[in-house]
Amino acid sequence: MRSVQRIFFLLIVCVFCLSVNAFAEPLDFSNLAERCGPAVVNIGTERKSVTSGPEDFFGEMFRNLPPGFERFFGFDGGQQPRRRPQSRSQKSLGSGFLISQDGYIVTNYHVVADASSISVTLDNGKGKGETIVAQLIGADEETDLALLKIAAKRTLPYLEFGNSDTLRVGEWLLAIGNPFGLDHTVTAGILSAKGRDIKSGPFDNFLQTDASINPGNSGGPLLNMQGKVVGINTAIIASGQGIGFAIPASMASRIISDIREGRKVSRGWLGVQIQEIDENLAKAIGLTEARGALVGQVMPGEPAEKAGMRDGDVIVSVDGKAIEDTSDLLRTIAGRAPGETVTLTVWRGGKTLQIRVVLGQRVSQSAHADTKRGNTQGSVERLGLSLRPVTQAERREHNVAQGEGLMILAVSEGSPAEEADLRRGDIVLQANMRSVGDVQTLTRIVQEEGLPRGVLALKIRRGGSTFFRTLQLK
Repeated sequence: MRSVQRIFFLLIVCVFCLSVNAFAEPLDFSNLAERCGPAVVNIGTERKSVTSGPEDFFGEMFRNLPPGFERFFGFDGGQQPRRRPQSRSQKSLGSGFLISQDGYIVTNYHVVADASSISVTLDNGKGKGETIVAQLIGADEETDLALLKIAAKRTLPYLEFGNSDTLRVGEWLLAIGNPFGLDHTVTAGILSAKGRDIKSGPFDNFLQTDASINPGNSGGPLLNMQGKVVGINTAIIASGQGIGFAIPASMASRIISDIREGRKVSRGWLGVQIQEIDENLAKAIGLTEARGALVGQVMPGEPAEKAGMRDGDVIVSVDGKAIEDTSDLLRTIAGRAPGETVTLTVWRGGKTLQIRVVLGQRVSQSAHADTKRGNTQGSVERLGLSLRPVTQAERREHNVAQGEGLMILAVSEGSPAEEADLRRGDIVLQANMRSVGDVQTLTRIVQEEGLPRGVLALKIRRGGSTFFRTLQLK
């Protein structure tokens, strides 16, 4: 009799559950999309490039050829190309979102990198909205973040950053952007994973989502169900489906705040070269788990050496926080301020040691961060050049001295720079034998010396070569 009653009870429970599900409303994102959509913008950029035939295509291969080769390749002894360089514009689209009523916009650095002009189209809810020229305030290349500013004549809608650290795998998320130029496209999905390292930069810590993200979504917001930005859509796996990646808001908000307040984006620095620990290596050095970061080399004169660290040390925790791998260590140290003291737990020779290190400052690869809230990119119209200061990474790569280096972003057609065969990617080191490290200095030399004399000599770094070009100023 009891078994019959139990079965009858279970049947009642099942019928109740089915009836509840039948009348339950499906998940609805319409209110969220309507509320947050107006703060998402379409970003259009234009990049100017110059092509000059085979010499540009093959790089330095055809320069300084012996006499006679010019009839095959169209060069005058390899010195001056006979074909006039052709200027062309490249346009691209991306996404972004407003974070203030007065027009500050967050997007990806790669959306606006090397752009000669940036425009932002606002959503007015009636199709294509108002298009406004935007200024690049600053950017951090290492985390692929950029901050823009527009001068709007009205109070603008905006989004707030949420706490991505508290997100749980499986939560519903909403992505808004402009995939393939399709304005204000809304897609939904769940948080698939946290802490993804896709090897795109030193601080990879991406959120993974199955909300559809495509080219053009870059820089757009990933929202939680409360309408807070928990991520900035950034990357996809081209061959995959339902695999998109976003920069966590908890990381992005700190960097954007630094740029907005005119502070240089700074990160902690140990001064060590590190490598992963696998199971065999862990056994060899006596660790019970393959965790932590192995110090392959302590750099001379850096904070780690000053604190007494040695080659072969294994960093297993920072201020009590366990370190899983090298990426975890990089993110943890970079999240601390230069000058801050941290306590490292180190495994050395079968023993655990506590080492206190005063962190140095990591040399950032930020391309446009400007403490004066201005765009460091600029143009010298008399020369026909658009330039920006070289980054620290470019300085090391091309062996450019401190205080020197302007990267050429574009060369105007018919300009003195084009006639002198200057090209996009060349680095201007000096003007009339004086070092130039910013556009203002170069402009001043042009006005004070170049124009009165009618000629200007530029020292140029191209690849591994250094040479001078003379520009005729008319």
